[in-house]
Amino acid sequence: MELDEKSRQTAILLSTGFVSLFSGFLLGVYAIRGYLISPALADERRRYHKDPVESEESDIDEDDTILDHAPNWANGEEADKRDGLRSGESKKSKESEDAGSSKPSAAVSMGNPNEECKLVLVVRTDLGMTKGKIAAQCSHATLACYKTLARKAERNPNSNEARLLRRWESRGQKKIAVQIKSQDDMMDLMGIARSLGITAEVIADAGRTQIEAGSLTVLGVGPAPQSLVDKVTGHLKLL
Repeated sequence: MELDEKSRQTAILLSTGFVSLFSGFLLGVYAIRGYLISPALADERRRYHKDPVESEESDIDEDDTILDHAPNWANGEEADKRDGLRSGESKKSKESEDAGSSKPSAAVSMGNPNEECKLVLVVRTDLGMTKGKIAAQCSHATLACYKTLARKAERNPNSNEARLLRRWESRGQKKIAVQIKSQDDMMDLMGIARSLGITAEVIADAGRTQIEAGSLTVLGVGPAPQSLVDKVTGHLKLL
């Protein structure tokens, strides 16, 4: 009789342990699959997983591990154009600049010395770029504009460009991303910006990942006084 009592206790302990283990396993599976979270969180999770992951189409070239169309800091503007960092200007414009054209480009206005400066990144939405791709292209445009303004500041530390660059750097380096739907409209904005003396650089993609080679992806406008930049991009919607 005593042996039977011990056997029953052992059987109860074993069965209880088995049920606990099996229940815990099922709860873990349900939690992993998202069955135990709220409907709102489940919808957010589904949207996240449907969003393309930029890392699957890496901007890194496996042959030389150099970022596509990354800025060439050593060789300057010509290397940038060769590598697709920015769109090249026409030969005629370059010759006029070298010869000292009788129609100089507009000088950028300093505006109110207390006014905030900003850089606006105009992104083409008609190309269907993923979020990661857009981020990379905006980074290239930011660097291109900064390098252009920095070169002018280096040539003349007392110029308006040098003072604007220092003002932008010391006050938070404000950057705004807006959207545009065509290449022609983007190039029109670049012409308007340069006519006002604002730094404006457009990025040409190398075409190694998501979009066709030579596609113009992002236009950087500035850094320049906010009121001046708004004359060029103030009508565009935020990205």
